[in-house]
Amino acid sequence: MRHNKKFNHLSRKKAHRDALLSNQAISLIMHKRIFTTLAKAKALRVFAEPLITRSKKDDMANRRLVFSYLQDKGAVKELFGVVAEKVAERPGGYTRILKTGHRLGDNAEMAMIELVDFNENMLAEGAKKPKATRRSRRGGKKSQEAAPVAEAPKAEAAPAAEAPAAPAAEEAKAE
Repeated sequence: MRHNKKFNHLSRKKAHRDALLSNQAISLIMHKRIFTTLAKAKALRVFAEPLITRSKKDDMANRRLVFSYLQDKGAVKELFGVVAEKVAERPGGYTRILKTGHRLGDNAEMAMIELVDFNENMLAEGAKKPKATRRSRRGGKKSQEAAPVAEAPKAEAAPAAEAPAAPAAEEAKAE
């Protein structure tokens, strides 16, 4: 029975799974974006996000704890330097998983996992778009905003007055 066994074992023994996630976390930290299967990306998110949270407080205890998971000095230095600087204000959710389709060989579902604060294209799009107001079918907030719009057609009474004059002009041309 699988009672209370919530994480994905990825069809690997513990040592193999730890090595896989450690290597993928190092690649994610160094390259800011990696392509992998969806299951591995979801497992990597659970593994990497606590390490990124630890990097926000730069002290010897946190560096040693992160190094015990990653076993790579360069990745730890990058994590506590560049990455921690970018995510300092973010309360969580440091990674983004985007599905990219299926792999040709075995039809496995592929995904791209990236660090959110390092995708300049998505950051630029987010800055341009204003937040959309919440809409409701029953009115609510939307009906209050719609009241001034309903008065706008009444102000266009002048074009309506010209409409009856047009048939009179046509009768004059007919004679």
